[in-house]
Amino acid sequence: MGKRCAVLLYVVAFIIIFVSVGLADAPKPSSAKKQTVLGLYVDAVEAMKMAKDKKAVIIDIRTPEEFVFVGHTGIAPNIPYEVWVGEYKSKDGKAKPKLAVNKKFVEEVKKKFKPEDTLLLMCRSGNRSAAAANALAKEGYKKVYSVVDGFEGDAAKEGPTKGKRTVNGWKNAGNPWTYSLKEELIWTPAK
Repeated sequence: MGKRCAVLLYVVAFIIIFVSVGLADAPKPSSAKKQTVLGLYVDAVEAMKMAKDKKAVIIDIRTPEEFVFVGHTGIAPNIPYEVWVGEYKSKDGKAKPKLAVNKKFVEEVKKKFKPEDTLLLMCRSGNRSAAAANALAKEGYKKVYSVVDGFEGDAAKEGPTKGKRTVNGWKNAGNPWTYSLKEELIWTPAK
């Protein structure tokens, strides 16, 4: 019996180490805002691989204005989680876009994708994609990943590009992107 216990302990230890190493490679959200109830995360590099291998579908959840004027993947449909509803003045007096949750977001995703589909949600830098993933999880979607570094990535905290979105993200990873618009990818508000 002692030999069986020792073997069992070795097997359990191996499994724990194997799982720990695998989890260590998974991207982690850099802030609480980027965490989801499902706990499923990928970075832009992995998102590209999964989409290319047809293992998942990327949904660009940024505003239509970001999709058009900042650029996009050229493969991900735009279904915005939030939409521009006006402007407000920031502390420094600059006009900033005021966003509100797109009340039709879940409905529009449901029209195109099944709850068993693997979806990769991408916003600018990972905050809105986490909120959108949580909204879909409430509706029964189980395989919804947040692209933690988003399309533009995180802002550099130091160096010559401090404050600019040059750290990670779809664009900075060298993934293909474009300003060209394909009709099938452009969001048209549901009536």
